[in-house]
Amino acid sequence: MKHRIILVAAIAIGLLAFILTHRYLREERARLFEGAQRIPVIVARRNLPAGTVLQFEDLALREEFASAVGQNIFGPEDQNRVIGKRLRFPLERGEPLWWSHVDLPDPGAEGLASMIRSGLRAVSIPITGPASVSGLVVPGDRVDILGTFTFPARELEGEMESVTLTMLQDVSVLATGQQLARDAALLGADRRPGAYSMITFEVTPREAELLVFAQHVRGQLHLSLRHGEDVHYEHDLPSVNFEHIEEKLEEYNLYRQQYIRLKGEL
Repeated sequence: MKHRIILVAAIAIGLLAFILTHRYLREERARLFEGAQRIPVIVARRNLPAGTVLQFEDLALREEFASAVGQNIFGPEDQNRVIGKRLRFPLERGEPLWWSHVDLPDPGAEGLASMIRSGLRAVSIPITGPASVSGLVVPGDRVDILGTFTFPARELEGEMESVTLTMLQDVSVLATGQQLARDAALLGADRRPGAYSMITFEVTPREAELLVFAQHVRGQLHLSLRHGEDVHYEHDLPSVNFEHIEEKLEEYNLYRQQYIRLKGEL
């Protein structure tokens, strides 16, 4: 009877130690990964042998710690890029899909053309320094493009006047110099603006003509940087000349105080 009690006590102590150890390890894991960023990645929905031509039903999404998967990984935005492509190596169920698994060029080896959406064009324009928000515009940003031009004055025959107008709104920046938006996305929070003398935009064919003409007539182009989630379109923006400044300056300042600085009626 005594031996049985000792045996039961030993088992109970062992179970308690196991439970306490498991709880401790779980708490330690939670503490270590507290605040760690989790990102969705593409994984295999089932075991896939080498040579499989990937279909939607072969893939699933799962959240992983960003630090655990690195940069050579496919996210949900890449799903259409891998559909119809062949696996180079077998992939087990639940295993993340890496660039090395798929018969695709290395991400660093792909050129600009693969980034351009169907029906659009890439156009590079020389914009540097203050014109590119002190050179802080980076690939992946969205901007408005403003132009200042010298035109024959409409009111005074034979005279010239300078006019500034917003040419295009909410334009995607594909590249600054040789750095592509895809490369900037891979760098994530580590991306840094570098020196560049050209910026490449994604535009429609008609917008491409507009920008090339503006460059040809030596218009001064400037960028106005937008918040990444701001898709607002501003209607009926005026052309600005000296007459417009004289007429609207007070109105603009009152608007700023009331609706941006929220000072109410002035």
